[in-house]
Amino acid sequence: MSTATKPKHIGRNISRIRELKGMKQEILAEAIGISQQTVSSIEGSEEVDAKRLLEIAKALGVTVEAIENFSEQSVFNFFNNFYDNSASNGQGASGPVFTFNPLDKMVELYERLVLAEKELVQAEKEKVAYLEKLLNK
Repeated sequence: MSTATKPKHIGRNISRIRELKGMKQEILAEAIGISQQTVSSIEGSEEVDAKRLLEIAKALGVTVEAIENFSEQSVFNFFNNFYDNSASNGQGASGPVFTFNPLDKMVELYERLVLAEKELVQAEKEKVAYLEKLLNK
């Protein structure tokens, strides 16, 4: 039985980081000037050329080391720590802490929607009147 450690799969790490950032392959490809198919091929590769890896790291907004040392566990630790720190907020709160009244925001958005709808209806009435005027000439 071998005790050698399994090598990091750089392409898979690139894929996971890209997905966590909500970026599609097409966007990454465009950012570094290659095709989406090439990005797919890179993500399937265990190793990636150093120059290409640097380009990808810049496009993803991370360091080369972050790609090389990426692990799912580190992501979970980060988000758990982030949640723990933000949820407690020094007040022992166990949920979102609003600095505004959510109901007031809903009313404000509703009023803006009604106003926008009235403006659209008025614009349509003016357009119909203009077209009728053109037809009558």
